[in-house]
Amino acid sequence: MTTEKKLIQPKLGLLKLAEKLGNVSEACKVMGYSRDSFYRFQKLYEDGGEMALKEISRSKPLMKNRIDPDLELIVVAYATEQPAHGQQRASNELMLKGYTIGSSTVRSVWLRHDLETFQKRLKALDAKVKQDGLLLTESQVAALEKKKEEEQSKGEIETHHPGYLGSQDTYYVGYIKGVGKIYQQTFIDTYSRVAFAKVYDRKNALVAADMLNDKVLPFYQEQQVDLLRILTDRGTEYCGMKEHHSYQLYLNIEDIDHTRTKAKSPQTNGICERFHRTMQEEFYAIAFRKKLYNSLEQMQTDIDQWLHHYNNERPHSGKYCYGKTPAQTFEHSKELAVAKDLNNLFGQNTTFKVSDKAETGSAEEQPARNSLTDGNDKAVDKTTASSTTSLLS
Repeated sequence: MTTEKKLIQPKLGLLKLAEKLGNVSEACKVMGYSRDSFYRFQKLYEDGGEMALKEISRSKPLMKNRIDPDLELIVVAYATEQPAHGQQRASNELMLKGYTIGSSTVRSVWLRHDLETFQKRLKALDAKVKQDGLLLTESQVAALEKKKEEEQSKGEIETHHPGYLGSQDTYYVGYIKGVGKIYQQTFIDTYSRVAFAKVYDRKNALVAADMLNDKVLPFYQEQQVDLLRILTDRGTEYCGMKEHHSYQLYLNIEDIDHTRTKAKSPQTNGICERFHRTMQEEFYAIAFRKKLYNSLEQMQTDIDQWLHHYNNERPHSGKYCYGKTPAQTFEHSKELAVAKDLNNLFGQNTTFKVSDKAETGSAEEQPARNSLTDGNDKAVDKTTASSTTSLLS
């Protein structure tokens, strides 16, 4: 039954019941209508048949109270010109331009055109750009960036190819007698979901940088894919002054952009949070029941074995994995990263080099990846010790 039929049937039933009973008052009492409604329905039925009985709003817009049509067009245009402005700000700005219009009137106009919320105004702006091919102003670009940040705070992460965005986080594993507190540095490629993890007995900027230097960047260099950006929370191990913060300095040296999550929005880094849950259920919960660990090295060996299974054998249901393993997803899609590499676009092929030894030259000239220590190694290579002091102190 259509909506129109549902609206018409009770009214038509009232008219037929009154005719059958021969008593309007009794029919109205049974059907729950007033006598005024009965006679109104009767007149509509006599003038226009059944279709005249469909729902018709009694309220009629008072056109004389509407603002001038030209002014209404200006208010509508302002909604897409400055989508981030609310009704009060729009009213104030239009008044500065010589248009006398209150905030409530602005809202009424926007309601009529389905523009009353920030999201709806952005949607209208997007449609206008696609249809008319308009160039965005600075304020419009800022509004779209704000929308992107809000989507990320709800777990919507923009990622287009392997290496486009990595997600890094610190996970507190627990306390083991004889070893102490155990913290895990986690890194995940948000496109392919290839994961890396390394355990430490502390959490600070140096171990966060060491994780990238020891596990992550060598992998990307081996695959000849650039890591462009990293998303982290606002923990002290990730945030600080570039001049004095090891992690920030390392990212700066390696030319990796750093994005921080929105304050009080842990779901922004949801990929890492979900991985931590998986690792807790599938690895730590089982490993701690079967084995007693006496050192971080022991634990790291088992973690590496589990990660090999996770990356190469375990199918993943991630957005771009489609049931493939993370390693397969990375391998099959890394051509997307190569295609968007500016060096390749301009015919300049970048040669990646991974060396276990520090390069010759001054400490400032040596790559940071050859000069890091995780703070847990008992012995540090003498060749790289001076580099660590100068670059990450």
